[in-house]
Amino acid sequence: QVQLVESGGGLVQPGESLRLSCAASGFDFSMATMGWYRQAPGKQRELLAQVTRRGLTNTKDSVRGRLAISRDNTKNTVSLQINSLKPEDTAVYYCNALIRLTDYWGKGTLVTVSS
Repeated sequence: QVQLVESGGGLVQPGESLRLSCAASGFDFSMATMGWYRQAPGKQRELLAQVTRRGLTNTKDSVRGRLAISRDNTKNTVSLQINSLKPEDTAVYYCNALIRLTDYWGKGTLVTVSS
């Protein structure tokens, strides 16, 4: 079955950069739209960025310019590069796969931005 495993989270200082990765298995990765979401404490889960099977990307306005999503169809992975991290970026980051209009989720990886 579909499996999404995030990695790369941890404790970082403001201004630093981080690259998250998601390893996907159990489905035809090349046919799925992939995305990254995050959920901060006490807030709703929000979409950060998506990348289609053809490589087209869409990024949330509030993080555009310091965040980039990418995929590698030969490795079945999708990554999220986040630069200039801020304390408000602290959240659990989730990998998402949209397969035939159905959402699948990873367990998430925690990113904590603090001095």
